[in-house]
Amino acid sequence: MEFFTKTKAVKLRSHLDKYLLADDDRHTVRQTRSSASSRRATWFVELLQDHDGAGGAPLIRLRSSFGTYLSASDAPFLLGVTGCKVVQAPAPPPDQNTAAAAACLEWRPVRDGFQVRLQSWCGKYLRGNGGTPPWRNSVTHDDPHTGATQKWIMWDVEAVIGGETESVAEYLSSVSSLSSLSDEMLEAVSEDYKGSSSPRSPITVMPPARTPRLTVIRSLAKAVRLRSHHDKYLLAADDEESVLQDRNGSSKSAKWWVEPVPGSDSIIRLKSSYGKYLTASNHPFLLGMTGRKVLQTLPRRLDSSVEWEPVREGTQIKLRTRYGNFLRANGGLPPWRNSVTHDIPHRTATQEWVLWNIDVVEIQVQSPAAAKSPASHHQQQLPHADSLNFEEPSSPSSFSAKPTNFSRQEVWVLVRLVRFGSPKFESFLLFMLGRIRF
Repeated sequence: MEFFTKTKAVKLRSHLDKYLLADDDRHTVRQTRSSASSRRATWFVELLQDHDGAGGAPLIRLRSSFGTYLSASDAPFLLGVTGCKVVQAPAPPPDQNTAAAAACLEWRPVRDGFQVRLQSWCGKYLRGNGGTPPWRNSVTHDDPHTGATQKWIMWDVEAVIGGETESVAEYLSSVSSLSSLSDEMLEAVSEDYKGSSSPRSPITVMPPARTPRLTVIRSLAKAVRLRSHHDKYLLAADDEESVLQDRNGSSKSAKWWVEPVPGSDSIIRLKSSYGKYLTASNHPFLLGMTGRKVLQTLPRRLDSSVEWEPVREGTQIKLRTRYGNFLRANGGLPPWRNSVTHDIPHRTATQEWVLWNIDVVEIQVQSPAAAKSPASHHQQQLPHADSLNFEEPSSPSSFSAKPTNFSRQEVWVLVRLVRFGSPKFESFLLFMLGRIRF
C-alpha cells in the first residue's frame, strides 16, 4: 500500500475534514480541525511483515508522538450500540507480547480510490463519527450499516515529510534519470521547495505557499467532461444559454475548458464550447422550489457566479458555488428530467445527484519560462472583464501558454508531486488524472 510504504509519518483526515489526533492524556483518540498542525496529529508508520494468506496488503501499526499506538479495543463506545472504542495503547512488554495484545495495535489498509479504509483485527473499520455529542469528534471501529455512514470509514492520507528539502531533493534526483522528464519541470519544482523546511522540528508539513509550482499543476487539465450519477454528461445547449444532461458524451458540447481563478488554488471556472461560462444564476428553476437555474453566460465582469470549488467525495467530486450550493443533475419526470440546477440536497434520495465523475479530455502544462515572461505576467494582471479572448473556445485561460505534451513518466511525477498541494484542488486534479488512458 503506497500510502504507507513511501513515507514514515502520515496524517489521517476524515470525511469531516478533521484530523485523527492523539490526546494529551495518552489514552483518548479524537478528531480535530483546530489542531491539524500539531504533532499530536502525526502518526508514525511501522510496517509489519505479516500478510494474509491471499497476498493482501501488509499490516501496519500507527504510533503517536507520545510513543503510544492506535489501538482497536473491544470495549463498546456506548452500551447498546455497535461501535467499539479506538484508543492509544502502549506496546505490550516483550514477555507479555501475546497474539491478542499485538493484534489490537495492527491495522490493514484497504485502498478505495484515492482514500483508504483501515481494517482492525476483528474486520471492522476505523470510523470518524459525526453528529451530536457524544458522537461528535469521536473515533470508533465499526461497520457502516447505512448508506449515509459509508463515507465515515474513508480517510485521506497526507504524508508528513521529515527533512523536507532533503527528501524532495532526493526524490527529484531519483526521477531526473528518466530520459523523457522535462528539465524545466524539475527546475521549476525544485525552486519552490528551497528553504521550505523548518529548523525547529524534524517533522514539518509543507505550507500551502510551498506547493510545487501551482502555475504548472493548476493548468494541467485543459478540458474535461462531467458525468452525473445518471450516466449522462453535462452539455452546453445549442441555444448558447441553457445547460442540460445528455448521454452523448462525444458531442463537442460535452467538453468544458478548465480555467483556474487567479489568486486561488481551489476555485475554477468552466467554459463551454460556445465560449460561455458555467454560471450559478439566481433565477429559480420553478417558482416555489429551492433549486436555481444553471446557465452558460458571458458576463461583462467575471464574478463569483461563474466560480466553482471542487470538493472530493469518495471517488467523485461535488462542485460547490461560492454560496454553498452544489451543481445538481436532476432526474424524474419533466420538467426535472435532464435539467441541471444548483441546490443543497435535502433528502437522502437526492444526495447522489450532486456527485460527478470527471473524464479528462485534454491536458496541458505551462512552461515555467513562459510563466516568468513579462507578456505572461501582463496577462495575469488583466481585470475580470470582457477583455479576455473568447473567440476561440478551445484556447486556455488568460495565463496559459503553449501546451506541452506529457509523457507517461511526466504525468506520473506530477501525480506524485501534487500530493503536497492544496487538498481541495489536489483532489480535483487527482480525479482527472485518474481518468487518463495511455
